[in-house]
Amino acid sequence: MSSAAATLVKNQATDQSEVDASPTLTDGFQLVIDALKLNGIKNLYSVPGIPISDLLRMAQAEGLRVISFRHEQNAGNAAAIAGFLTKAPGVCLTVSAPGFLNGLTALANATTNCFPMILISGSSEREIVDLQQGDYEEMDQLAIAKPLCKAAFRILHAQDIGIGVARAIRAAVSGRPGGVYLDLPAKLFAQVIDAAEGARSLVKVIDPAPAQIPAPDAVTRALDLLKGAKRPLVIFGKGAAYAQADEEIRGFVEKSGIPFLQMSMAKGLLPDTHPLSAGAARSMVLKDADVVMLVGARLNWLLSHGKGKTWGKPGSQKFIQIDIEPKEMDSNIEIAAPLVGDIGSCIAALRNGIDSGWTVPSAEWTGAVNARKEANIAKMAPKLMKNSSPMDFHGALGALRRIVKERPDAMLVNEGANTLDLARGIIDMYEPRKRLDVGTWGVMGIGMGYAVAAAVESGKPVLAVEGDSAFGFSGMEVETICRYNLPVCIVIFNNNGIYRGTDVNPTGGEDPSPMVFVPGSRYDKMMEAFGGVGANVTTPDELYSAVSEAMNSGRPTLINAVIDPAAGTESGNIGSLNPQSAVRKGPAT
Repeated sequence: MSSAAATLVKNQATDQSEVDASPTLTDGFQLVIDALKLNGIKNLYSVPGIPISDLLRMAQAEGLRVISFRHEQNAGNAAAIAGFLTKAPGVCLTVSAPGFLNGLTALANATTNCFPMILISGSSEREIVDLQQGDYEEMDQLAIAKPLCKAAFRILHAQDIGIGVARAIRAAVSGRPGGVYLDLPAKLFAQVIDAAEGARSLVKVIDPAPAQIPAPDAVTRALDLLKGAKRPLVIFGKGAAYAQADEEIRGFVEKSGIPFLQMSMAKGLLPDTHPLSAGAARSMVLKDADVVMLVGARLNWLLSHGKGKTWGKPGSQKFIQIDIEPKEMDSNIEIAAPLVGDIGSCIAALRNGIDSGWTVPSAEWTGAVNARKEANIAKMAPKLMKNSSPMDFHGALGALRRIVKERPDAMLVNEGANTLDLARGIIDMYEPRKRLDVGTWGVMGIGMGYAVAAAVESGKPVLAVEGDSAFGFSGMEVETICRYNLPVCIVIFNNNGIYRGTDVNPTGGEDPSPMVFVPGSRYDKMMEAFGGVGANVTTPDELYSAVSEAMNSGRPTLINAVIDPAAGTESGNIGSLNPQSAVRKGPAT
């Protein structure tokens, strides 16, 4: 070999050596995905668009499941209820500005309901936003999100992605869970850093929601109050269901012998048919109990703020409250025995404190509760067996009650006015975290987002029972359900309108009443349009058969259940919140 050739070979070897020695690089896209995967996030709920489309493509390629919705609010609702079901934060990704705002309703609702959720949104560049220079979808999203969630963070540098994701996860699940906003400017995704440096920057969150043990004195105080009670009652809220302290709760109830009520999303912690369940005697026990213990339940509007006609005479009742948030105590009335800590630890401590001399409650109290339960159940039974056409709410719900009893592991999603209010009292639940509904705010539109996430997270069949008005908020997601071939059966209680389909325009004009929809609508055709199964039923027997077939098949199904347009009452159980409801004298309905 000539010297020139030898020199060329040497130079080529040197060049290749330099290439081999060059650092391997990573970017913001990959670091976000790696940070989520490192912390056990498996499912992402989203509506694609700039600047997150490539992130979603890459996430899917990396093995994350990406569920793409038709509207960000529904994707956000899915992420929120995923958090409730799993105790890990559900993650929703949206585009900037309008997409972010659409997701913000779900984020605020998650915070109000104490569901761990992270809303990740792309955003415009800070230097342009701060000078208000008119960037694409320009908006100061972090400032807007802060008042509506538990915490909000913005990440500007790729090396901070790991710590930013870790802070979001810990904030979402620690203490009282809630929604967290994570702002990722578009320029962040394209930032490139050394791959080894990027790997070192990732953070695996250790013990994000540590146990919070109640103070011994607080436990003793609560037990002393229970021991002195003649007519004790325990109320379980959805916080108790979220805690997944199922065995501790069952053990406490059965060892103490105290009757219990379950708020709607707590139903199934113990079966509604349990001998100590006071659900069918709700009005009586709320008014007559002398000591009430709240477990993961708040004395908000859903419990009449702990006062008024729903409850006994002022001063006649004492309250124990278990909550992880100290500020919740005394929010409406005096709490005689506050018990601050996580629900599992608090209930275990109370259970261990029940000694052999326990005599609570009296046979007189439990006997009175059982007598009222039996009377109310007997009074309701004929209504639930009615097989009329068109259906009323009781007859239709009676059919669905049978479905849930036969399939106790199925997920039930429920929203509407009468559809919701009556269903939560009529349909018994048998297992925890199987009933999902509108929660603390009573916000409509959660139905299809919850149904999708319930199917994805649980792997179980889903029965979504919807009022025709409530379904309208998220109905386009039937396409999402078909696209992912999810085992969701939707039943729409169609009475042609909001509350009732019989309102009329008081002026006699051509426009319909604002409370009325197109008569005889066939919602089942929507599902058929996307390849799912549709059915139209007019009797409870037909409804039972159609739902049974759907649940057995696992195919996306929508059943249009024709309800008497005159059935239903205004605002269900919250008509008193309508300032005109007590005085309005409108046309006959």
